[in-house]
Amino acid sequence: MRRFHVVVNGLSYEVEVEEIGSEGEPPAATPASASAPSEPAAREVKAAPAPAAPSATAAKAPARHAQPARSQSAAPAASVGTPVTAPLPGAVLEIKVAVGDEVREGDVVAILEAMKMENEILAPCSGHVAAVRVTAGSAVDGGDVLLEIA
Repeated sequence: MRRFHVVVNGLSYEVEVEEIGSEGEPPAATPASASAPSEPAAREVKAAPAPAAPSATAAKAPARHAQPARSQSAAPAASVGTPVTAPLPGAVLEIKVAVGDEVREGDVVAILEAMKMENEILAPCSGHVAAVRVTAGSAVDGGDVLLEIA
């Protein structure tokens, strides 16, 4: 038996492996008592029990979901005020303001879903909404302009 230390996806395992022979060579004879049943030709690799997963979500494989369509603007529009940008990639769930609405610094202007969480996007300054660059359902990258305040 040989022992190995193996790391898979950041988790450490100690495994024992028994060499049963190389190709074309019969497996080495192992001493066995007369009453012991014969051993099968193929053996399973014995591994130490796996450590408990850090969390239930970490143990699952990531699901693949269809992404909402990106906004259809072909070229970025000229800036007309202070941009409100997406802090990280995600999908726009809701735009809470319209062009011409008055907002104060810290008001919630949009909701962005990222990593299965709803993130409130706050106005960085006070003013009037000059332009809304995305619609609900749009997929955005981090740094994309959502709307502008003048």
